[in-house]
Amino acid sequence: MPVSSFHWLQRLSFALLAAAAVPLWTAPARAIEEVLIELPLLRSSFSVKVSELKSPSALMAGRSDLAELDRASDGAVSQLLMQVLQRPIPISMIRLADGSVGSPLLEQAFLVVSSLGTIEGRDPDLTGQTFRQALDRARVNATGGEPTLVELIEALPGQRVRFNLGQVKAILGRMLAQRVQANSFFAQTPPDLLPTAPAPSSSPAVRQRQVRLAVPHRTRPLEVVLVEPSQGGNGRLVLISHGLWDSPKNFASWGALLASRGYTVALPRHPGSDNKEQALMLKGAVPPPKPIELALRFRDLSAVTDAVAAGQLSGVTGVNANAVVVIGHSWGATTALQQAGLVPQATTLKKRCPQTSDPQRNLSWTLQCSWLDGVDQAALRDPRVVAAVAVSPPMSLLFSVPQLRNASARLLVVSGTHDWVVPPDPEAITPMRQAVPFGHQLVLAKGGDHFNLRPGQQANGGVLGPLLLAWVEAAYQAGPALSPSAGAPPLLGTGPWGHPLIPLKDVSTAIQSDS
Repeated sequence: MPVSSFHWLQRLSFALLAAAAVPLWTAPARAIEEVLIELPLLRSSFSVKVSELKSPSALMAGRSDLAELDRASDGAVSQLLMQVLQRPIPISMIRLADGSVGSPLLEQAFLVVSSLGTIEGRDPDLTGQTFRQALDRARVNATGGEPTLVELIEALPGQRVRFNLGQVKAILGRMLAQRVQANSFFAQTPPDLLPTAPAPSSSPAVRQRQVRLAVPHRTRPLEVVLVEPSQGGNGRLVLISHGLWDSPKNFASWGALLASRGYTVALPRHPGSDNKEQALMLKGAVPPPKPIELALRFRDLSAVTDAVAAGQLSGVTGVNANAVVVIGHSWGATTALQQAGLVPQATTLKKRCPQTSDPQRNLSWTLQCSWLDGVDQAALRDPRVVAAVAVSPPMSLLFSVPQLRNASARLLVVSGTHDWVVPPDPEAITPMRQAVPFGHQLVLAKGGDHFNLRPGQQANGGVLGPLLLAWVEAAYQAGPALSPSAGAPPLLGTGPWGHPLIPLKDVSTAIQSDS
């Protein structure tokens, strides 16, 4: 299949997953009672009652199509099924659901369930409340500590679920394998790199407002949330880039923490890939984000910097736009890396995207592979960016190894050990091995996933607030030593920037020693 055709199908699949496969519903309904299981090796499908999937004996005694096959195979089918369906879901679904209600990347938040295929009988619900309630029911009824796939299926409202057994088993195994290194490096890193977060203290008042900025690369003015100290700012600028189908408001808590220390923080809305665009896409009104967004997001940030430099951002004065720190989450983290001097490359995308059995393939590849046609237009630079923080960045396909070694700004990459959207081993550890010798750093969050590292409405910047503050202050205090170079000492010290519930560790030394 030609590469262009492949990526067109990638983008179409991305849209269909969000529009049809997300198992959420708006109206009450009876729980799912029947499952249609597709067995690819036999090129057949079999219906089965959910009650028959509780145990091998229940399936053997059942009356469904699959029960007949199980009896004919002397229990071989039930043995294979139970390996998948009775396995605890390999992520903290409760924490995931908490972060997913009203969150971005909605279809990705439910990959474990949508991997089963489709659920028939209900329309999508963008709030995620119904799924959250189903998870609560599954947890209450679970025989073990966490609900299994079959217990979750049973708790979902709908008519029938259809899934491919071979695909689900492969995906679950791959997801678990892509976190092995992260857990190992976290375990072997000395405890003295696990500082305690400082207690909240009184801080100067901050104000938050929204302004509109006319930009040449967008047809409409850019919406920008500004979070500033009410008085006595330090004249330094920080930009925050949100992820796919997210919005600035979910990161305003990071802005408030930084503003309380004197920084002016600007959070632009990326209109081609924000939560408003997601709602329109799920209604069929617009297509998925186009590859050109890879460049347009970069231009959104640089346009804000330009406006500050020219004194054209409403009410912002006395702020130096010649030395900027950029922070981003998910796709916003990729944008932050671009701002830090990493230039997207097409070579790896062309080589690896068609390889559907690649052991490092993960959900973020769907997004990264969709960027191929926009790579050439995204070869942009902004030398005013001196440091960047990338939280859960899709990056392994987009940036070449030499690019990671030659970033023009200092990089801090943060990855959660339980992130299955952008898993830590292929997307953070493997690339950052090449970057650490130049003063860049990698922090792992034990139990962090793709959603709970976002601050949302949490006070004091949530899990990563103290870490981000420590990095920004270290960057601005480094002076000439800030520029990355071979043998450059790390910016981030040993604390205090940890978190009591989701521990953070700098594993830069560990991954470099292992390379």
